[in-house]
Amino acid sequence: MRIAGYLHEGRRRYGVVQDDAVRALPEGNGPLDALEVSATGPAVPLSEVRLLAPLRPPTIRDFVTFEEHVEGVRRSVDGADGVPEHWYAAPTFYFTNPYAVYGPYDDIPVPPGSGLLDFELEVAAVIGKEGRDLTPEQARDHIVGYTVLNDWSARDLQSAEMRVGLGPCKGKDTATTLGPFLVTADELEPYRDRDGFLRLALTASVNGEVVGEDLLSNMSWTFEEMVAYASRGTVVRPGDVLGSGTCGNGGCLAELWGVRGRRDPAPLGPGDTVTLTVEGIGTVSNTVVRGADPVPVAAARRRSRERP
Repeated sequence: MRIAGYLHEGRRRYGVVQDDAVRALPEGNGPLDALEVSATGPAVPLSEVRLLAPLRPPTIRDFVTFEEHVEGVRRSVDGADGVPEHWYAAPTFYFTNPYAVYGPYDDIPVPPGSGLLDFELEVAAVIGKEGRDLTPEQARDHIVGYTVLNDWSARDLQSAEMRVGLGPCKGKDTATTLGPFLVTADELEPYRDRDGFLRLALTASVNGEVVGEDLLSNMSWTFEEMVAYASRGTVVRPGDVLGSGTCGNGGCLAELWGVRGRRDPAPLGPGDTVTLTVEGIGTVSNTVVRGADPVPVAAARRRSRERP
């Protein structure tokens, strides 16, 4: 099943995609209700609707599971070689901004103050039911489906703020693309290999030129292992999104910059269009537009450390 969020006749709806049309779920139902509730609306051609993100996630955890990406982007962002040994110990992640989710064909504003905008090609798993302290075997039943994720990244902001040691902040705060659909897990089972990975072809293009190609099965952890780790000591809930992290071999510009030792291709700017395609899920294509100017904020004040 393919589930879409869309705007039609001025109303936001969720529905089930069949061929080139979408049928709306009954009013008041969200995307995860499609597994329990029949789509009763008339078939509306996709060409007559504006596709939105297929869900409004309460949380977004973005993992980093591709070794090749870590090696290349670390050289670009941190100026360091190789992969940190502690990366191999666990599928680490950070939380990104659920209020900055964009649809599959929306324009993306340049983050305020950034001159090094980058895309990141990922696949995201979506949680369908609540769970805590799950095993990877249990976690499979908690994944309702998958969608394409573009983790837009301001590399200059990211590089500066990560020197503080808290991880990405404003460098990852402006936009995350989800779409074009939420594809239920059963549809992708034919792509699963004997090691439990989904063997899906991934392609990234900028202005029509292919800059990256990889396989999702090159992840170092399965989505089930990622969900199990995310649920350790806490809960995952319906609608939570878990990104795979950026694929290798050109899954983002920063990796290519690190490998080539120069900013080639150039950073993204207004007018550039990024198109990401994942086999079995679909394509998202977003054009970069001018963003807001940064609102000035004072630098830290050096205080006296006076005590009462």
